Parts: sequence; C-alpha cells; structure tokens
Amino acid sequence: MKLGIGIGWRPEIADAVEALPGIDWVEAVAENLCDDHLPASLVRLRERGVTVVPHGVSLGLGGADRPDPGRLAGLAARATLLGTPLVTEHIAFVRAGGARTGSPVLEAGHLLPVPRTWAALDVLCENVRVAQDSLPVPLALENIAALVSWPDEELTEGQFLAELVDRTGVRLLIDVANLHTNHVNRGEDPARALDELPVEAIAYVHVAGGVEKDGVWHDTHAHPVTAPVLGILAELRSRISPPGVLLERDDDFPPAAELAGELDAIRATLDAGGDRARRPAPGTPRTSADPNPAPEDLRDRVAVAQTSLLSALVAGTPAPEGFDRRRLRVQSLALAAKRADVVAKVAPELPEILGRGYRDQFLAYAGSRPMSAGYRRDALDFAEHLLLTGRPDDASARRRLTHWWQDRAAPRPPRRATRLARAARSVLVGR
Repeated sequence: MKLGIGIGWRPEIADAVEALPGIDWVEAVAENLCDDHLPASLVRLRERGVTVVPHGVSLGLGGADRPDPGRLAGLAARATLLGTPLVTEHIAFVRAGGARTGSPVLEAGHLLPVPRTWAALDVLCENVRVAQDSLPVPLALENIAALVSWPDEELTEGQFLAELVDRTGVRLLIDVANLHTNHVNRGEDPARALDELPVEAIAYVHVAGGVEKDGVWHDTHAHPVTAPVLGILAELRSRISPPGVLLERDDDFPPAAELAGELDAIRATLDAGGDRARRPAPGTPRTSADPNPAPEDLRDRVAVAQTSLLSALVAGTPAPEGFDRRRLRVQSLALAAKRADVVAKVAPELPEILGRGYRDQFLAYAGSRPMSAGYRRDALDFAEHLLLTGRPDDASARRRLTHWWQDRAAPRPPRRATRLARAARSVLVGR
C-alpha cells in the first residue's frame, strides 16, 4: 500500500492543508472525529481522492487491561466512515488502576512507555490481537517517545518491536522523531533500533519537531523538524523505501509556507536515498504465533507496576524503586503542563474567566488531583474544585465560573452535588 507524502490534519490548519501542493494523504486524530459524520474539510479532501487515516491515542494497548470494547467500536466506526486502508495507534499505556489494583482509575492524558519485558510483551500481544479482531482494516502501531526508562528491561526497542510483529502480524508506524527523543533521553542508538526492527513491516513513518531543555528532549510537535530527525529518516531510507511519510504538527502552527518547506525537506531526504535503499521482500506476517491469553496474574502484576508509576507521576506518591527520580519529576511537570494546555483548549472560557491566574491555579490543582476521565471532565472538576474552595476571589469571576459550571455539569453523586449546589447558591445569593 503506497501512501506517499502526507501531513497531520488538524482543524487549526485545515485550510492550509487543503491548499498545500503534493499532499497524497492526511492523518486525523481519531478521538477528535465523530463516528457518524466528518468535518467539511475532510469531506472535500476525500472527494479529491486524498486518503484519510485515523490515528488513535486512547486505546492504551500496552496497559494491563484488555482494550475497552466501546473505544474499539468507536475506532472501527471512524475507519468505516473514512473508508481508510488502515488505522493506527500506539505502543503505550495511558491509564492504570481500577479493579486489578483496588485503586481509582488514573488517566495520564499522555502516552507512557511500556516496559520492554517479556511479561509486558505477552500482555501487549494479546491486547493487539483483540484490537485486530475488532477492526475492519489492518492495524499499525507507533513507537513512542519517552522521558523515563523502566528498570530491568529485557529487550531493546528494536527487539521488542520485532517480537511484537512476529507474534501478531501487526504493521508498524515508525516515528523517527521518537527515535531521536529516545536517543537523547535514554541513550538509545536509532541506527541499532532500525537494524533490529522488521523494516518490511513498516506501514508509514512520522516526522515531527521538538526542542531540548536542560539535556532533555521534548517531543513537542510544536517546533520545526530538526536536522538529526531528518538524519534518522535518511538512515531508515537507506534500508527501505517507506510506503508513506507524514509530517506531524500539533501546536504553534506556522504559516503554510513553512509547512510546505518542511515537506520539501522530507521529500529531499527521501530522494537523496535513491536506489541506495535496500528493499527487502515483504515477509509473511504471522497472525498469531502465541494464541494463548496472558494469565490474569501476569496482567495483575503489570497493573500494579503501571499504577505505581502513573501514581508517582500524577498523584505525588513515592517514586517506584529503580526509576530516575529527576526524570520522573520532569515527566510529572510535563504531564501537568499538558493538562493545563489541553483544558485551556477544550474549555477556553476558563482562562478567560480566571485571567493570568488560570495556569498557576490549574497546576496547583493538578499537583494533587489526578485526571480520572477525559479533558472535558477535567475542566469541570477543576472549576468545581475552585468553587468549593471559594474561588476565584473576585466575586464577578466567581459568578461567571458558577454559571459556566452549571451550564455544563453532568449528573453528580448526591453528596458531591449537594456540596456544589450549596456553594453555587451562596455565590448567587451574594450577588
């Protein structure tokens, strides 16, 4: 399947994407699409023959629990609506806790690394098979960027990916920017990873920008693509001609001319590889080398380990043994900052009501209150927390926040709802 050169479709740059020359396909975040109708921009692109691939971010296939049937059904519906040749997700966990650990469910709001161990691989492979059986088109999985490393890992990234492909026949989405991130943050050699992974299983490639701060590389998708990332793309091109390459940009969108320039740099890198690329004959994927389900006690052990890590990152519990505490702190701050940024996007009224104090107040809230559902619920919970503690101090802002919460709040457990109702009434009476 030849995809060609593509770009990540985002609502903020929809017009620019439609106008860019030489775009063969786009990728859209699956969770940002409805499962029964498409944005007008994507409809127009499809009418022009542009392929649209849905890219999921919330399945958490590397988590201890089997994939949620509702999330799988939603991804399948979007794949059918788009008429796409494949769907993609990540090799990551995004939530932990719950029944297996007897603790509340914690949401990371981010892609977190799966330990490269045989036990975690067993769980991942079964989860992938469940997903494959539920989707109408092939699945490809992306390697992720990471700030932290799990202790006592048993496989390299390339070995882990090779085993995953061998056991499940899943395709790969290789993000060369993530290979660069892991090189800076974890000392991993991108060339070795490319040597070890089955390049013939690559469905397509991501290219994205980032920035280095205090020796840590942040995979921001909000900065220009750097020369080292293009260098890794050239390394990959020397091994295979990838079926597709896509430029990702998620924030701080530049003018269309700059996006076009980055796409030109990607094309030039691929063209420079020319016939030097070794094009291995496609292998025959094995659909299920190990059909036995992962034992429940193994899933329980994975659940405990992942919950311990996520709790340290989002709830301030002690760092699990063997982890770099400084890196955990960097990751924790990054997760809180991302929550603040995304909540400001899904609920723009909050920074408008709170003004300059929004970010500091949200970060203080996030430091002790993990996210337990999506970002919209997080926005409501943050507003509720402020109201229950008598904030904002300004009475006018407090009234506006009260009305905002009342217009959007879902049904709440009686006790909590009663507390908020009392707080809301006291604000309204005091007008």
